[in-house]
Amino acid sequence: MSGDVVSAFPFNKLVIFGVGLIGGSLALSLRERGATGRVIGVGRHAHAVERALELGVIDVATTLADEAALADALKGADIVLLAAPVAQTRTLLERIVPYLEAQTLVTDAGSTKSDVIDAARAALGARIAQFVPGHPIAGRESSGIEAALPDLYVGRNVVLCPLPENAPQAVERIAAMWRAAGAVTGTMSAAQHDRVFAAVSHLPHVLSFALVDQILASPDAELKFSFAAGGFRDFTRIAASSPEMWRDVCLANRTALLAELDAYTGELVKLRAAIDTGDGAALEALFARSREARTAWQERGGRRVADASPDK
Repeated sequence: MSGDVVSAFPFNKLVIFGVGLIGGSLALSLRERGATGRVIGVGRHAHAVERALELGVIDVATTLADEAALADALKGADIVLLAAPVAQTRTLLERIVPYLEAQTLVTDAGSTKSDVIDAARAALGARIAQFVPGHPIAGRESSGIEAALPDLYVGRNVVLCPLPENAPQAVERIAAMWRAAGAVTGTMSAAQHDRVFAAVSHLPHVLSFALVDQILASPDAELKFSFAAGGFRDFTRIAASSPEMWRDVCLANRTALLAELDAYTGELVKLRAAIDTGDGAALEALFARSREARTAWQERGGRRVADASPDK
């Protein structure tokens, strides 16, 4: 892993599909660190990219509906970033492949990787070597260009899942872009990535959404919400995330996520049994283990221990 921050990442043209929190924050970060290349924003809806243009995040705004502008946007592009919901990956790649030049690298910011790679292989075919799968582990409960921050990636992990076809210099080029934004980069296989993030990202989001929905469905929901305080706020913060994005993540990573849901259900069964039988010792032991693990994780800044490289 490397966390060396590059003062300025050299590029002539960066094309971002989906200039929201993720794509917008990358553009802002590279600009703040001295990048002078042009940033082109492409969106499904004109208002989103036009707002990014108004805020100075991008230099040119276009939409997927404008074929001529799309072709012009991709002409001479160094890097294309797909920062859209993962279910759109194949459609987006199929749209750009007729205009994709040989020197252009394509990467993504999707929270799942196996499905994204399958989509890329289907869309790009023999040109798959130009696609370097990636996942920046950064975000906020807010979405859209208004939520973008120039320091979103500082000290945060970015996982790349290189393909056998990728040239080493292509992988390094994408890694260098994220390091220039302040991130720490490393690699995993796609399968390992999806297992890990099913546990530490996808499952927590599902649980957060589920708790809010459970309370919402109760007859005294308004009363419960009126008394909800810090614990509820902290646990359910991520339930304010994009429903579209998390719908796609859950369906894309269903196998790994179902395994984690089953394991979590098993923990709930054990907790229920201990509560039902009044087994205070079992409850305290579980709570103590969890507290110790959570404290250790927090004390090292939420980062992995030194010998727990995702490459292993």
